[in-house]
Formats: sequence, C-alpha cells, structure tokens
Amino acid sequence: MNETPAPALRERLLGAPLPPVLLAATHGAPVDLSALAAPRTVIYCYPRTSEPGKPAPTGWDAIPGARGCTPQACAFRDHHHELAELRARVFGLSTQPTSYQQEMATRLRLPFPVLSDEHFAFTDALGLPTFEVDGMRLLERLTLIARGGRIEEVFHPVPQPGRNAEDVVDWLRSHPLAGQGRPRPGESPDR
Repeated sequence: MNETPAPALRERLLGAPLPPVLLAATHGAPVDLSALAAPRTVIYCYPRTSEPGKPAPTGWDAIPGARGCTPQACAFRDHHHELAELRARVFGLSTQPTSYQQEMATRLRLPFPVLSDEHFAFTDALGLPTFEVDGMRLLERLTLIARGGRIEEVFHPVPQPGRNAEDVVDWLRSHPLAGQGRPRPGESPDR
C-alpha cells in the first residue's frame, strides 16, 4: 500500500484540478473528467472487481481495503437516483481494461460509466495511492468529489465500501450547491 497518510493525501488533493486525460468508458465515448459540465462529479476509485469463477489474487483478503469493490459499485448503483437529484454525475474508475469493466457494468446493471485508467494517466497525474499484488498495480480505494473541475472532497480510506455511496450522499446534502435548485424530473444532472 502507498505510504501517504490519509490526512496528507486529502490535504494535497483538496482544490487540485482534475487532469485533462481521456479515459475509456463502458458507456460510449472516452471521458475527460476535467471537462464535464456537471455541477458535481463523483469518482469512486476501486482496486479491481474479480472475474466470476476465478480466484482472487494471492493474499487479497489480507490487503486492507482490497475487498468490497462489488458492494461499492452496487451501492452507487442503488443510490444513483439520489446522487442525480443532488446534481452529481457518478463514475467508477479502476485500472482494469474496459473490456472487463464492460462485462462487470452489464452484470451489475450499473447506470453510470466505469472508466479505465489502464495506463495510469489519471492516477499518476493526481498521485493517487496504489499498491501491487500478483504483479498488478492497482488503485487504493478512494472517492473524489469534484466541482468545476477541482477536487472539493476526498474519502480515503473507505473502510466500509458498501456504505461509501451513502456517505457521499450525506456529504452532498450537507454541502449544497449555492444558487442551484434540484433538477427537474427527467433533467440530467450534467446539464
């Protein structure tokens, strides 16, 4: 695991601009998170989801924060409507290839894109924490909330991945956007 203490990571990332990097997405065209028009962007970063029927990497269960990727994705799926009402656009992000992410997004019925940082352009530009297992470099679990292309909140560590989406909803409710009402029914949060 990365040796950066959580408070130092948070302090370094708060206010940082999202890097202008095109990331392959499970829902269509590549996405540049720095250029989104959404009032707020939620990016939950996770190490990896296991492939059905295949064992987890050696020692996976002993790595703090490694388990919980599927429950985290499902929680963001289940809270997607609330997040949209709070004018936040959601993205999952890992270093797995888009081909695998597409299978996972379909299997879990995710209503938002999952982005692939397979070449670590986004991860390295922000200095996000990573770890290695079985020869794979993976992201530590963390969630970023951005507004106007800048990071305004960092959740790291994420000790309960299945509760992360609820924590994000709570934070967004306690930090409402000034001068912006709720979206009208049927209105996209990225308008």
